[in-house]
Formats: sequence, structure tokens, C-alpha cells
Amino acid sequence: MTLTEEILELKQKRNAVILAHYYQEPAIQEIADFVGDSLELARQAAGTDADTIVFCGVHFMAETAKIVNPSKTVLLPDINAGCSLADACLPGDFAAFRKANPDHYVVSYINCSAAIKAQSDLICTSSNAVHLVNQIPKDRPILFAPDKNLGRWVAEQTGRELTLWNGSCQVHEAFSEEALMELWTANPGCEVIAHPECEEALLRLADFVGSTSALLRRVQESKAETFIVLTEPGIIHKMLQVAPNKVFLDVPGRDGCNCNSCPWMKLNTLEKVRNCLRDLTPEIKLDEELRLKALQPLERMLALS
Repeated sequence: MTLTEEILELKQKRNAVILAHYYQEPAIQEIADFVGDSLELARQAAGTDADTIVFCGVHFMAETAKIVNPSKTVLLPDINAGCSLADACLPGDFAAFRKANPDHYVVSYINCSAAIKAQSDLICTSSNAVHLVNQIPKDRPILFAPDKNLGRWVAEQTGRELTLWNGSCQVHEAFSEEALMELWTANPGCEVIAHPECEEALLRLADFVGSTSALLRRVQESKAETFIVLTEPGIIHKMLQVAPNKVFLDVPGRDGCNCNSCPWMKLNTLEKVRNCLRDLTPEIKLDEELRLKALQPLERMLALS
């Protein structure tokens, strides 16, 4: 059998569903049952009737699936698929941050560990952050963590003053402004689209800013024929599917590096998907007390979204 055939056979045997983020390699997106952004994947994880969830993404995403599905087996093809943003926000440091701002309502981006979710009042994604912050009473001060770039953009969109944790995504901070301008000059009439995790200077050069799902809708609805894409280039595979007659250009990192590609997302491979279904490992497990605390702000997010 081919590797894909093995995966499909094992998936049936395990009554499994394969969820994949847009930043996964194209081969994984092709065999997934559902491909989406963090909000869409959280909804899919919460609603699945499968016994086993194979989460082709990074660790915090698989943790989220386990938080909302404690009785299911949740597998992450490569247990080392982490996230620079989540890994730099440690529970003890975050507790001190909260203690220094005791009257604040805590909104945490879903790109954080279960331990940070458990200390939060509300979880958000880049798709719903503006909508959720707009629902918080105007007289309530807000802490926003862990992404300062997303937080700054949300503050601008909502007119709210947010106290920001000083964190950022290593990949989205790697884009070269010089490379962007060179691409823009060489492609007259193009449209620059960006994820709000990018640095402020790049967002100000963008024609459209939005979550991965919003970027996908934009390339379908816009009259532009060429797009410069300021987010992880894995999404271009889906963009080519939904808008096959358009051109998509990714922006290299500083000094021409390929660091615009998330090394953690790319740790997952078809072979590792096969292996985790065959061996039922690596499995995500959580302390039940921690899980229940992390579940509350996630359920709030799903209800308010």
C-alpha cells in the first residue's frame, strides 16, 4: 500500500478524524478530513464523534482538542511540534503578570498552553478577537496575551486600551520589509494581505489584514489578480485551490532566509501521521483539574463566537 492508503486504512480502523491547520504541508492538507484555522479547528474538535483525533498542527492546538474532548484519544504526529509564541509565555511569569494587574479581565490568544488558558477569563483566535473584545464591558480593563502584535491590532480595531503581554510569533516577525517592497514594486496592481501577528510596520503596508480564514475569503472576493501574502506560506496551497487563476507570492525573511515557514508546523509528515495512527502515540494527556480550568474560557469563546 502507499503511505496515503495506509493512513486511510488506519483511520477507519481507529475511527479517527484528521484535523489539519492551513500551515501544514500540502500532502497533509490533502489527506485531512478538515483543514482550517484555530477557531474552525476548535469547533471541529468539539463536535466530532470520532474516537481518535489526529491533530496535524502544533502542541497547543492538540491540547485544545483534548481540553474539549477528555474521553477521546488525541494524537499529535510529532510531539516536538511546539510554538515560539506559546513556549515563551510561562505559567509562573503569566501569574505574576496577572497579579500586577488584579482588576483586569484576561483575554488570551488560543496560541498558548493549557496552563495559560487555565489562568484566563476568555480565549480568542485571530478570527474572533475583535468581536469578543467588543463584548467586554467598556469599564473593564483588559489584559491581552501572549501576542503583542495581534493585541495592538485588536486595540486599534476596537478602540480599547489593552495591557499587552510582550510576546510574538517568531515566524510572523521574520518577514523582510525590504523584500515586501521589492515584490510590491515588481507587481503593480497587486494586493498585500497580512495576518495580524505580523509587526506593526508591515501591517501598515497591507491592503487587508485578517485571520487565515479571512485571508482566504479575501483572495476569492478581491478583484486583484496577484497577492503578496504576509503569513506562513502553507496557506498558499489552499489559496490556489479556492482561487486557481490568481497568483500568490510569499515574502522571504530577513537576509533572504526561508524563516517565514514555521519549522514546528513542518515537523509533522505523512509518515508520522501513519505512525501515530498505527501506534496511538504520541498522545496528548492533561491533568483533569487543569483541563477543567482551561475548558471554561474556551467554552466562553465558543458560546460568544
